[in-house]
Amino acid sequence: MTEPAMETVDSFGLTAERQFADVWSRPVLSVKERRLLLIGLLVGQGLHEMTDVQLDVALRAGETSEAELREVVVFLTHYAGWARGAKLNDQVEALIERVRRDRCDRPGPGD
Repeated sequence: MTEPAMETVDSFGLTAERQFADVWSRPVLSVKERRLLLIGLLVGQGLHEMTDVQLDVALRAGETSEAELREVVVFLTHYAGWARGAKLNDQVEALIERVRRDRCDRPGPGD
């Protein structure tokens, strides 16, 4: 008789997922406030790829507006440095253009 296959459990992944869910759902700060804090942290550390992901989520989920993201650029440029601010500006403007283009390319009701 053969042993049944053991199912591999990603206990680290499950734990991390649970912890992130708990941290993001705490009641004191809003999701928008948490997202802005995270973006600031990522920019300050120069983690551009992760910054792209968080900017995209913030804009597409409606957590921030285009104007708010541009204001984040102005603010963080003064604290994270001009080089990181310039990179962030490029990221924000490229994202805004991409989102606008995606919205225009999406067929509307009845199309």
